[in-house]
Amino acid sequence: MNNTAIRVEKLGKQYRIGARQAGYSTIRETVTDLAVAPLRRLRRLGQPTPAEESIWALKDVSFEVKQGEVVGIIGRNGAGKTTLLKVLCRITEPTEGRAEIHGRVGSLLEVGTGFHPELTGRENVYLNGAILGMKRVEIDRKFDEIVDFSGIERFLDTPVKRYSSGMYVRLAFAVAAHLEPEILLVDEVLSVGDAGFQKKCLGKMNDVAQEGRTVLFVSHNMGAVESLCTRALQIDRGRIALSGGTEQVISSYLAETYRRSANPFLDCPRSGTGKIRVVGFRLESPCGEVLEFAQSGRPIVVAFEFENHGCGPGDRVSVGLSVHTDREIGIFHHYSDFSDTYFEHVPASGIFKCLIPDVPLAPGNYLVGCRVVMNGNRVTGEEVDWPRAYAPMTVVGADFYGVGNSNVSTWGPILVRAEWSQSLGEDSDA
Repeated sequence: MNNTAIRVEKLGKQYRIGARQAGYSTIRETVTDLAVAPLRRLRRLGQPTPAEESIWALKDVSFEVKQGEVVGIIGRNGAGKTTLLKVLCRITEPTEGRAEIHGRVGSLLEVGTGFHPELTGRENVYLNGAILGMKRVEIDRKFDEIVDFSGIERFLDTPVKRYSSGMYVRLAFAVAAHLEPEILLVDEVLSVGDAGFQKKCLGKMNDVAQEGRTVLFVSHNMGAVESLCTRALQIDRGRIALSGGTEQVISSYLAETYRRSANPFLDCPRSGTGKIRVVGFRLESPCGEVLEFAQSGRPIVVAFEFENHGCGPGDRVSVGLSVHTDREIGIFHHYSDFSDTYFEHVPASGIFKCLIPDVPLAPGNYLVGCRVVMNGNRVTGEEVDWPRAYAPMTVVGADFYGVGNSNVSTWGPILVRAEWSQSLGEDSDA
């Protein structure tokens, strides 16, 4: 028996870019164009014709997904992940190749996809069920669960065109997950919801996977992909760059991403007033020597280069660093105000330095973030600069415990110094 849920063979999708769309013309404009057209043709004689430019969003993509598999799809923005899901959902026609889908498909790609804006939330639930081929009695059986999960009962009879993006996503995900599709395709739209709802959605997807249904999950949340998916595909420039076990694919993707990011703080999304801007990162020894890596249990200086674009002599600046696993899971953070340190005379450019006297990290690859606040602490201060990017930091083994062993086995990223002892039990002989 064939247990293939999705089969993709040499799939390609090409788009023309820069092509101008013909607009509407009045009769007067049409007559004028007819009159001047011969002159335009004469002017263009001898001039090169601009070449039509195109781009392959997907090229030569082939893979199979078995029934009951949960497959993660990862890659940089613009790699082709969403285009692939749109082709699988029949929203977009492929330019070449083919994609076979065996089973009913529920999808959550973009906010509002599959909803009729003039219909109410209630009507859209029944419409989507009908599109999936479900009978009304089947939808009735699931209706209360959908409404309860979405949490928008008060607005159920309101046209969805009046919903916020968060309400849209809540209802859309509830419908996609509860109407029992055999194949569920989920894009990164979960980022629209709040943290509590995202957790709820991930739990529901895990339930769907446990029920033996097939899931394709596109996400930049490596922790979610690793916890949910048994296999992963990395897409790069429209092609399958790597396919295999989730941990292997994620590790390869992250390593490549950090290699490409020579200076991640220089050009990245950020928030804050911009009075100070973090523009660089490096590791140093306590005596100022630039280092390529940190060592477990040894001192390290984390240095952030900055530019001052508006911080004056009377301003008090607090700087924070955060350390994360290579899956972007937070480990610890430290702000200068933790130790009552504020910078009150900030030059036009310089370096904020944080000395960690005893690196408490096991050997591995980590990420370092930075945030700058002014005239207060991390909670009450003015947001000055918060780059939404991380710099890579490698930690290598050292004799952390001072016992002559630099290869200490650990179950997690944190190393802790402790002292052990024993004492007599109450029933022991003296």
